Amino acid sequence: MVGGGARSTAVVGLQWGDEGKGKLVDRLAGEHDATVRFNGGANAGHSVVVGGVRYALHLMPSGVLSERALGVIGNGVVIDPQALIAEIDGLSAKGVDTSRLVISDRAHVVLPYHKIEDELREALLSGKALGTTKRGIGPAYADKVQRGAAVRMGDLTRPEVLREKVEQACRLKNGLIREMAQRVGQEAADLDADAITDQALAWGQRLAPMIDDTVYLLNAMIREGKRVLFEGANATLLDVDHGTYPFVTSSNSSALGICAGAGVPPSAVGRVIGVMKAYSTRVGAGPMPTELHDSTADLIRDKGNEYGTTTGRPRRVGWLDLVAVRYSAMVNGVDDIALTLLDVLSGFDELRLCVAYETPEGRTERFIPDAPRLTQASPVYETLAGFSQDLTGCRSLDELPGQARAYVERIESFIGVPVRSIGVGPDREQTIEISRGVCV
Repeated sequence: MVGGGARSTAVVGLQWGDEGKGKLVDRLAGEHDATVRFNGGANAGHSVVVGGVRYALHLMPSGVLSERALGVIGNGVVIDPQALIAEIDGLSAKGVDTSRLVISDRAHVVLPYHKIEDELREALLSGKALGTTKRGIGPAYADKVQRGAAVRMGDLTRPEVLREKVEQACRLKNGLIREMAQRVGQEAADLDADAITDQALAWGQRLAPMIDDTVYLLNAMIREGKRVLFEGANATLLDVDHGTYPFVTSSNSSALGICAGAGVPPSAVGRVIGVMKAYSTRVGAGPMPTELHDSTADLIRDKGNEYGTTTGRPRRVGWLDLVAVRYSAMVNGVDDIALTLLDVLSGFDELRLCVAYETPEGRTERFIPDAPRLTQASPVYETLAGFSQDLTGCRSLDELPGQARAYVERIESFIGVPVRSIGVGPDREQTIEISRGVCV
């Protein structure tokens, strides 16, 4: 098992998401036999550009664009079948072969009442809303933990089991939804259990050939020495246990979620690659110490196309928070770093890096994974010289201007993990590969 695990790879985000994980997974997929989504739902979005064509992936593993790798949606994912079917059809229309997709029969299902509950909860929280995508992800995970009426993908192929679970869920949720709606000045009709069941059965009929026990599948592949690529959705600073709680997602989106979310032992995970962009962004509510509210933020946002893949919302933008990234690298046990979007920083006279926080308790170089306390933290910056050259055509470290290389070297030295690749554009070919890290 250890020998097989050493051949497998995990790709995780080190910030608040949108680091460019999809591009890296797409590049690595051809070297692996399977790519596995182990957490999250349709609230996550990965963008991959191949030959100038942009693919927006939400539930599908980013490796679906590979002609070799099996795509696996693990048991730790919550699946909106309607969204998944639409994604499959959209990719097929673009000529992508989706026949190698396998869906865990243990993955939980996002149903219409989860989305209603999600939207009402955000309305009730008002000024303290979490900033969810209102895709029903949190309520689906909550039902998973509460167990009584949760629906799993395997249930979609068992009409009597499904009908019983949906009826039970509707009985439990009708009063809750009605009460929540009244408190925000809305009216809510009772849920139609028969209609929801019929719709879910139709989804199950369409997806049945893809639904399987992925735990046995993945463990068999690992035993046989095949290479598996584990793909995290969301990112470490949104991890439900280790992120900026409560402004986090509803799953373990760090490498710590792989074993539970895919059903594999710790020995199955060999190399862990942490993906980070050259600056900071965040979508939705929650503290972000280095956030900018000026023309610099607007310029970075426009140059980096910092708008949500899933929602289209403009992302919050700030200077790179090295304190946060070093924390994430520690939590994930990162072996090396993939730095993305360095080209976006071209044109600035100076670049700032957050290397500590000032807090009411004093200065600290530790990240604070608690929203109320992190809100009180102010960034302590180092300033480096900027660069003006266009980096999008660079394909080797030597081609980077000295100031850009110094910026990367400082990132590497502060985090203590080698930078092994640098993204200088959205296309899969716009990448600088480095064998030994920058600081040599």
